[in-house]
Amino acid sequence: MSVKDRIRTRLSDALAPTSLEIIDDSSKHAGHIGHPGSGHPGTMSASETHFTVKVVSAAFAGKTRLERHRMINALLADELKGGVHALAIEARAPGD
Repeated sequence: MSVKDRIRTRLSDALAPTSLEIIDDSSKHAGHIGHPGSGHPGTMSASETHFTVKVVSAAFAGKTRLERHRMINALLADELKGGVHALAIEARAPGD
């Protein structure tokens, strides 16, 4: 299963989102530290390293931006430890 698919599954299962978009931004970061082929020490072997997540879920109602980001980071802790180098998050409740 791809990293993108794992992210989709984890967020879908936990948040029951009304809208979920996961964008693999990895190709925009070619040559950056941590990207395969960059030649930098600590380069990750996976090609899926940078993502943008746009999610709308009732689970975010009444939560601050920081709380929403912490929820997503906790749900994706394994991916963040295992090769995802950057994660941009847009988390909204319905009606935001």
